[in-house]
Amino acid sequence: MTPPVTPAAVTELLWQRLHADRWPVPRTALPADAALVGGAVRDGLLDRLTERPDLDLVVGTDAIGLCQRLAKEHGGCAVVLDPQRDIARLVVRGWSLDLARRCGDSLAADLARRDYRINAIALPLGPGEPLLDPLGGLADLQARQMVAVDEANLLDDPLRLLRGIRLAAQLDFSLEARTWTWIQRHHLRLASVAGERVLAELVKLAAAPHGHQGLQQALVAGLLQPWGADDQAAAALGQLSPEQAQTCGLNPEEQQLALPLARLARLFDAQALGGLRASRKLQQRCQRLRQWWQRLEPGAPGSGDPGAAIAALTEPERLALQRQLEDELPALLLAWPGPLAQIWLERWRNPSDPLFHPKPPLDGRSLQTELGLAPSRRLGELLDQLTMERAFGRISDREQALLWCRQALQQPNTPGERGPRRD
Repeated sequence: MTPPVTPAAVTELLWQRLHADRWPVPRTALPADAALVGGAVRDGLLDRLTERPDLDLVVGTDAIGLCQRLAKEHGGCAVVLDPQRDIARLVVRGWSLDLARRCGDSLAADLARRDYRINAIALPLGPGEPLLDPLGGLADLQARQMVAVDEANLLDDPLRLLRGIRLAAQLDFSLEARTWTWIQRHHLRLASVAGERVLAELVKLAAAPHGHQGLQQALVAGLLQPWGADDQAAAALGQLSPEQAQTCGLNPEEQQLALPLARLARLFDAQALGGLRASRKLQQRCQRLRQWWQRLEPGAPGSGDPGAAIAALTEPERLALQRQLEDELPALLLAWPGPLAQIWLERWRNPSDPLFHPKPPLDGRSLQTELGLAPSRRLGELLDQLTMERAFGRISDREQALLWCRQALQQPNTPGERGPRRD
């Protein structure tokens, strides 16, 4: 950021970028003492605002009552976030406005209680009022550096220890030396924070362009020890960069889906994610990735060429890989050499590829109708066997599938046999 010379010019530029005329609640509907703080101010100064940024506002008093009144007047829903500290959220037309009662007897006192100086800049909503920066947050933005307001402030909410690393990764900032010392000194305090809150920060960190480096920092600081993070994964995390994703052939959309998942899976198994209150779906996705990485990567995580391990898989094992990782395959490929990853990625992008998107050539209802079969375990086995035959190119259409099934039904159902013999 290269700020204009005068505070008035900075304030004017920030209002231009905020486009307050698009807000779902007009400035005139808010109290005269209200001020915009936090991420919207920071991101506006960095010129990285989204179309509908989250707006954090502090007011002199009765934030919950104000939120409820605004919900009635402008639509939307008022949600009480913290009744003790008088904090509420207004959700309206895709926007989120957090309203909080000011801490202390002035706006400057409120800012002094915040986590990092780049988040301690306020924009009063009153006409003609200049930007308030009592702690030097503008200078930190210029230097692209994360500086904590105070050691005690970090301990007021230990999640701030991890948040500093997350913001540094998102913004491509460095951590000031004293701030980094505080984070390391108090790393065990993070265990006192609810797992859901920690996970939310980790998900944001994993999704940041430099999230692999941020997660490595969190490992070095010891922040993730309480959840059994895999310290040996630090080297493998280093490979999970946008540059590696490009080498493997992933497009930007595929990177956005694959990189965060792969980064989390390198660090946490299902049990650790359960301790963080992750969804069952996320636990299962990460666990499947970890199992196949261990199967296909000889030596240290992320090392070696998986080509030989893949060639050694039996047909049922190969089909199991494709079935279990049908949605997560780009995340698996991030650890592979570029040429091999690109070959697999091209096949995965083809929704008609019978191995990379396995399914039987006809469904169970058709089998019941055509062959007079009742729902049974044998029917399920036939569908699985048909999926295998189609995946490896031995069956390609409906008629071949029906012929194969008729032949199979004439033979004893011997465990381990794939279907009718082809002597």
